[in-house]
Amino acid sequence: MIYYTMRMILSILLTAALSFLAGMFLPWWSIAVAAFLVALLIPQTISMSFLSGLIGIFLLWTIVALWIDIKNNSVLSHKVSELFKLGGSSILLILVTAFIGGLVGGFGAMAGSSLRPAPKIRRY
Repeated sequence: MIYYTMRMILSILLTAALSFLAGMFLPWWSIAVAAFLVALLIPQTISMSFLSGLIGIFLLWTIVALWIDIKNNSVLSHKVSELFKLGGSSILLILVTAFIGGLVGGFGAMAGSSLRPAPKIRRY
């Protein structure tokens, strides 16, 4: 049990770190590629890969969006949240943004996990 938990935590951290680095130089959708590669390298079930990709990108985008929001005193996020009919709530806008990014990361990780070769069954 602890083995699978450690694998999940490692997958979450690697997805977030690789996505952060990729996001500095590549377009926003590079998070899906980063999650894909991590899921391809770390063997997990498809559902656990999806969950680790979702959590990794969700946490990353939440932290980055909060950092940007704090830096500009919530001016931009307040105006954008009014455009999207979120009642001017900066936090709600950040959570919606992070969830959409998390879905992209989760589906990228799910695709990577599904391309792993199936384990060989030994028959005696």
